Amino acid sequence: MAKIRKAVFPVAGLGTRFLPATKASPKEMLPVVDKPLIQYAAEEAEAGGAEHLIFITGRHKRSIEDHFDKAYELEMELKEAGKDKLLKMVQNVLPERVDCIFLRQAEALGLGHAVLCAKPVVGNEPFAIILADDLIRNDDGPGVVAQMAAVYERTGASVLSVQEVPPEETDKYGIVATEEQPDGTLRVVSIVEKPKPADAPSNLAVVGRYLLTPTIFDKLEQTTPGAGGEIQLTDAIAALLKEEPVIAYPFAGKRYDCGSKQGYLEATVEYALAHPELGASFRAYLKGLAL
Repeated sequence: MAKIRKAVFPVAGLGTRFLPATKASPKEMLPVVDKPLIQYAAEEAEAGGAEHLIFITGRHKRSIEDHFDKAYELEMELKEAGKDKLLKMVQNVLPERVDCIFLRQAEALGLGHAVLCAKPVVGNEPFAIILADDLIRNDDGPGVVAQMAAVYERTGASVLSVQEVPPEETDKYGIVATEEQPDGTLRVVSIVEKPKPADAPSNLAVVGRYLLTPTIFDKLEQTTPGAGGEIQLTDAIAALLKEEPVIAYPFAGKRYDCGSKQGYLEATVEYALAHPELGASFRAYLKGLAL
């Protein structure tokens, strides 16, 4: 069984919900305490076994590439100033064994098209997809990519991370219908993109993490553009599950929807409270507000 060595990060979106903050800076570079969202995502992928991180970028995304590049001038200044702790932090954004590959999505043609852009690099092997604005924290065990990789290694099937959402919010997600298998896994029998609550097959939503076999590229190439001329990953997965098993995996961890201002603020507060240096003083500050 092939290991999960590659992870794809579709980061070409405009992040309009955070304007004007994202006018010149990618939403994936928004910091949660002291690290940008994209770094949390990259660390999760690396912890799950990924050695090749593939970023599908667009215009105004150069700062993502710069973040993972070597910063000679900054490192020299920190070294000369004797700021060894900060120097080590900058030098170890990712382990040396991990390499970053940047591909340009020339047109915003949807998540499915962004994933298809990665085909020449991914090749004929399974891979993870991580949406960085879905920040998922699991203090009690491995990250979601590692959890999904374990499911793949046990079953050989594509895996979708899922969680229950309020029934009235099904029109914000891809929604799956599942059948429980003898081994306890949930096999996906159908998937629908953003159904109205009355039409939703369940309230089990796909969120931010996918682990797919390379067959998905064939399905993406055959997928016709939908609304807005976009190629939907959900449509390709619907075609895939007719030929291969696809598993819905209710992951362990807490998800923060950092694509929304509310979710981003919640993540910032909770990550600050858990921060080893800031947690105690920040908690005292919040108590002092007495809101």
